[in-house]
Amino acid sequence: MAECSKCPDDQYTNKNHDQCLPKSIHFLSFTEPLGITLTCLALSLSLITILVLKIFIINKNTPIVKANNRNLTYVLLVSLLLCSLCTFLFIGQPKTVTCYLRQTIFGTVFSLAVSCILAKTLTVVVAFMATKPGSRMRKWVGKGLANAVVFNCSLIQASMCAVWLCIAPPFPNFDMHTLAEEIILECNEGSVTMFYCIMAYLGFLAMVSFTVAFFARKLPDSFNEAKFITFSMVVFCSCWLCFVPSYLSTKGKYMVVVEIFSILASSAALLGFIFFPKCFIIVLKPGLNCKDYLIRKK
Repeated sequence: MAECSKCPDDQYTNKNHDQCLPKSIHFLSFTEPLGITLTCLALSLSLITILVLKIFIINKNTPIVKANNRNLTYVLLVSLLLCSLCTFLFIGQPKTVTCYLRQTIFGTVFSLAVSCILAKTLTVVVAFMATKPGSRMRKWVGKGLANAVVFNCSLIQASMCAVWLCIAPPFPNFDMHTLAEEIILECNEGSVTMFYCIMAYLGFLAMVSFTVAFFARKLPDSFNEAKFITFSMVVFCSCWLCFVPSYLSTKGKYMVVVEIFSILASSAALLGFIFFPKCFIIVLKPGLNCKDYLIRKK
């Protein structure tokens, strides 16, 4: 042709470069195979979490459930349930409300879960240190320390999310340039700095929890959760360390898939390593779920 004209941003040229065709909308849908698979995984993990919570509530007066703050265990299980359910905010067509809630709900509930783990580990450490003669740690024994850790650590994350929504909230965005033949409908993070601040704070909590659990893993307690928390936090940190390069190297709906997979994998790690050993004893080895066994092992 003597003169060429460029196709509009929402269209692309055909192979012969003589016609403009409309671009298709590109997002992770509930109806496509990948969306269905992730939905099934999230539902399965949610149902397993509910089952574990039911087991613990039914056996709430047994030693293995009462150890390391029973109410804190319930909060941790509920937060893990919310972690699984928050993945549904990432699937489907991005809208203003879902874009507002995606990262903020994810950051808050995960911080709540990791804060509960940190509080449970500190409970083990403080209880052990308080048994030493003349220890000043006895005044910290009880629910006050655990509640303060959970409340304050979660409040910091929730405050950062509130600031994010006030100064530069996420919003639905049409990316017409990344893919040649498709328009990416995505949630623009608004402030990338705030997104990485939330992720960095979550990583900080995870590393503190892992460090405390690592040093407390060999304390003499039959129902010492620290050894299980150590393994769970290793997997948790590994998932999110792999998330960063994977997230940055993918485009379109596959960025969302990477984040959903990281959420489900890390939630499953916390649920499996921390609660499976206890459920095994409660359901299959009830003879070990007694005070005499606890005292003998100590």
